[in-house]
Amino acid sequence: MNIIFMGTPNFAVPTLEALFAQGYTIDLVVTQKDRPKGRGKKVLYTPVKEKALELGLEVYQPDSINSPESIDFLRKLSPDFMVVVAYGQILKENVLEIPKYGCYNVHASLLPKYRGAAPINWAIIDGESMTGVTIMEMEEGLDTGDIILKESIPIENEDDSLSIHDKLSELGANLIISALEKISKGDYSKVPQNHLESTYAAKLNKDLGKIDWNKSTIEIVNLIRGLKPWPSAYFIYNEEIVKVHKGKAISSNLKGKIGEIIKVNSEGIFVCAHDGIVVMEEIQFPGKRKMIVEEYLRGNSIKEGIVLV
Repeated sequence: MNIIFMGTPNFAVPTLEALFAQGYTIDLVVTQKDRPKGRGKKVLYTPVKEKALELGLEVYQPDSINSPESIDFLRKLSPDFMVVVAYGQILKENVLEIPKYGCYNVHASLLPKYRGAAPINWAIIDGESMTGVTIMEMEEGLDTGDIILKESIPIENEDDSLSIHDKLSELGANLIISALEKISKGDYSKVPQNHLESTYAAKLNKDLGKIDWNKSTIEIVNLIRGLKPWPSAYFIYNEEIVKVHKGKAISSNLKGKIGEIIKVNSEGIFVCAHDGIVVMEEIQFPGKRKMIVEEYLRGNSIKEGIVLV
């Protein structure tokens, strides 16, 4: 069985590695264009390109996967499968019809919930207790295709978007191998999605991160967990944006105004929310590295009594 693989970020790398390790013939790896990153704007390979070159695989980086040139190029390879993992472009019908046995997507949610760009983050932000991976046969709609396989994992209290990302990327790699084996043997069924149960995981932006202290402690902590490491939850202190990378909700007899910093010590910054106290444990001031509060307080101070808005 020969495969065209499409993917771009770190999330897609374990699937590429698994396909290669299982002996699938990967005729081509398609990934997004290399882009400048960081303060120096150095052009970096995508994580998938970096891994593909390490494995000795051919890499293709078109401006548009749906262009006539791209479609002609892919057709000449006559793939049995296309496997798509967070590629970053929507595939149109002319592309989806190319492989003999179809295009299959590794999606980081339990479809039909959390269709879209940021399923890992929104599942945490929304306080879900479970998430998982769905192997879906692709169609032109946004994550609307039939389900081939699905597997769930719990979202633990200590999980954030980084830890769930890593768990689901490994789960997805294992699940696509199982799916391709079933499909190649004809030993599988397609389950249509119930579109009435669908939810949308919109693309993240920096505005999402501002903490609203009128919300519950659980909602605030879920926001912190779900937006780590980017764009990060944040609050405004002395007209500076302070990112919060870790926090917890506690039960306490401490009282204050909503948004008030009522205590600061080595454990963290204690702030009143709608129904209790949030302790911010790891923070980052502009231009500084992230630090646990105990470390920050060794050379700096945070004033108690200030009301964050």
